Amino acid sequence: PKFAEKGEPTDEVHLTLELKLLADVGLVGYPNVGKSTLISRVSSAKPKIADYPFTTIVPNLGVVSIDGRSFVVADMPGLIEGAHEGAGLGHLFLRHIERTRLLVHLIDVSGFSGREPMHDFDAINEELRSHSERLAALPQIVALNKSDMPAARQIVDSLKPELESRGLEVFEISALTGHGLQPLLYRIADRLDELPREEYTPIEEVARFTVDAVEESWEARK
Repeated sequence: PKFAEKGEPTDEVHLTLELKLLADVGLVGYPNVGKSTLISRVSSAKPKIADYPFTTIVPNLGVVSIDGRSFVVADMPGLIEGAHEGAGLGHLFLRHIERTRLLVHLIDVSGFSGREPMHDFDAINEELRSHSERLAALPQIVALNKSDMPAARQIVDSLKPELESRGLEVFEISALTGHGLQPLLYRIADRLDELPREEYTPIEEVARFTVDAVEESWEARK
């Protein structure tokens, strides 16, 4: 246009918008326990996979289909001890897990990591609690990954009874070879059928702007 009228005074509003992923299942666990390998094995997702910590720097989503049922899995990267205070990358992604209905907690039982599996399990759960009570209350299924490795049997035999004594369902899997994945996926699908879907209600307080009616009118002619 070749002319402009003066604008009227308006209100300035500063907003912070936060994206939260929508997924049914959240994969949690220390870096390099096999979360990316698992999601690439059970879905068409193609995350970056490498043998060093923090390979994954963004959440990955994958759709899993089994017997006519499907669910969305999110791989949550960078979760380590102290994540809620900014350690690692987990503090950037903890909020994404809030909108899942079920957590699958992966533990590396290969014996090659040099870490204490039970300590890692408790540390991750403490991070979830420190972030929010809602996260701490989410149901969990435990997957003992890399159970096909030679040293895994001894670790599994000591770890599995301890986890089951806490009322947790435990599955022995190998995300790399596919061993044990079918029973795990069927159980995830069954649990999701049992869990209610969260319903989101729109915010009732909506800002409404009106323009007062005026007596003036105008007409345009060519």
